[in-house]
Amino acid sequence: MAHSFGQAEINWDKLDKTKFYVVGAGLFTGVTVALYPVSVVKTRLQVATKGAVEKNAYSVAKGLLKTDGIPGLYKGFGTVITGAIPARIIFMSVLETTKVYAFKMVKPFGLSETTQAAVANGFAGMTSSLFAQSVFVPIDVVSQKLMVQGYSGHAQYSGGLDVARKIIRSDGIKGLYRGFGLSVVTYAPSSAVWWASYGSSQRFIWRFLDQGAKHDEGTPSVLKIMLVQAAGGVIAGATASCITTPFDTIKTRLQVMGHENKSSIKQVTKALIKEDGWKGLYRGFGPRFFSMSAWGTSMILTYEYLKRLCAIEE
Repeated sequence: MAHSFGQAEINWDKLDKTKFYVVGAGLFTGVTVALYPVSVVKTRLQVATKGAVEKNAYSVAKGLLKTDGIPGLYKGFGTVITGAIPARIIFMSVLETTKVYAFKMVKPFGLSETTQAAVANGFAGMTSSLFAQSVFVPIDVVSQKLMVQGYSGHAQYSGGLDVARKIIRSDGIKGLYRGFGLSVVTYAPSSAVWWASYGSSQRFIWRFLDQGAKHDEGTPSVLKIMLVQAAGGVIAGATASCITTPFDTIKTRLQVMGHENKSSIKQVTKALIKEDGWKGLYRGFGPRFFSMSAWGTSMILTYEYLKRLCAIEE
């Protein structure tokens, strides 16, 4: 069975790296432009105080459009793009190289192909996330403050540099890494769960499709490959968002707090549960679920398309 999947997957050593990074930066910027408003809405929902009028994604988006027009949905975008490209490049490089080693490591254990894919992909996803976080957490801290500025009493800023300057002035460099531990706790498992679900669900779908095929059709069509990858992306997004949303909500609240009211993870969690019961931890779950599934699926299709585009001709 592994034939169709083997042909559908392009490994790191078969890629033209320069093209991969240049084209990749462009493609991922495009995907970010398309999906950025979802992140803004999710962040605002997660930090809304009990008295906030907007209780759902639709009213948050409507409120933003009313006060700021389309630019309102892109608050903090410049900052994110500046940091996202280096972070993505680090992520993709570490992911691909680690995946190769991880597969070699799990081979001797004689696991099934689906389990092997889950373990190797999960390990690679977690490792690459740890590396990318070092670039991305400061960007996250700055962009989230921009996303919520002027909302529910949050401070106003004149741009990303202004936020960074004020954070460093009041908290030093470590202020930019606020919530770093929690980010690692959110994104590393999230990335591990995402890549593990993606790797294994894809193999599972291929096996299922192969059983349905009456005879060996050789290499699957690009459309078929893309549909399987998209399905894998949706399954992975759903699994990861269910598991990690509570961490994400707490992390976002910690990162957007003003300098005057610093709280610990425990205090933030307690306050959320007191305000909203346990379901408070799943604040913004709808947009996050949509965001993770849409991001995941668009990213993976873009990523796999990028790999096909940059494959070195044999």
